[in-house]
Amino acid sequence: MRISDPKILGALAKLDVELRQGTSLAELTSLGIGGTTDLLRIKKHESIPCLLRLLDGGGIPHKFLGGGSNLLVGDGELPWVILQLVAPEPDIVLEGNLAHVDAAADLGRTVTFCAKNDLGGMEGLIGVPGTVGGALRMNAGAYGMQIGTYVREVKLYRAAERKLETLRGHQISFEYRHTSFAPDDMMLSVTLELPSNPFHEILKGIRICNEKRRASQPLGQKSAGCIFKNPPGASAGRMIDELGLKGHSFGDARVSDRHANFFVNAGKASAKDMLALIADVRARVQKAFGVELENEVVVWNA
Repeated sequence: MRISDPKILGALAKLDVELRQGTSLAELTSLGIGGTTDLLRIKKHESIPCLLRLLDGGGIPHKFLGGGSNLLVGDGELPWVILQLVAPEPDIVLEGNLAHVDAAADLGRTVTFCAKNDLGGMEGLIGVPGTVGGALRMNAGAYGMQIGTYVREVKLYRAAERKLETLRGHQISFEYRHTSFAPDDMMLSVTLELPSNPFHEILKGIRICNEKRRASQPLGQKSAGCIFKNPPGASAGRMIDELGLKGHSFGDARVSDRHANFFVNAGKASAKDMLALIADVRARVQKAFGVELENEVVVWNA
């Protein structure tokens, strides 16, 4: 979708919103897949309600994009524009055991910054790509921890009510790879309360997690992390592996040889290729194990 209305274009500049026309989502997602549309980069949280009223008035649909690390976007010209936050400087402010973090902050850098200031607990997230906002929305976790454990406050734009809102941690439900945020809520910032621990101790945990990831995940390839959620008491990757599906492919969309729950873009895979692979693997697991796998990857415009 393209924004061409002169009134809207003029208003964007006044709202301190940068317009990047004809942006390829393949360049903004870790899978390297996605069509083209206009990208609006938001520099001030306070401008969001006015921006959304402007887009609504012009009949321009939109979607919010974080770091693009857990996302499969459709091919071709996309039927909506993309909104993305620009991280401020600084994007992390510490206050005792509290870390006030902008949603656009890089997740790995946030974990490292806190660790260097003797704040731990999030070692398991060190190798997870994307932004803090994306991790928050999906309640990202690994190696026995999840980010929701440390959330004390979240500031967000509540699209249904067209207003900025602050939620306390107890007002949010955090479950396995799921939260109570609405699909069209836009994460703005979060306050995390982290346990104190000497940096050298945190660093040991970070190194252990990094070693596990290097040994088991296709870190050098384009992927969106785990494609499927683990069913209760089971492992999606193990079931896929037991079916001998490592290396199974549709076009350049391929089940990783290293981790069966990672599907990689081995060249110039399209969304059509990746969706076909996901559907095929899901059907095979259903037939063999009687388990209906649920997507962990978020799909847009399927």
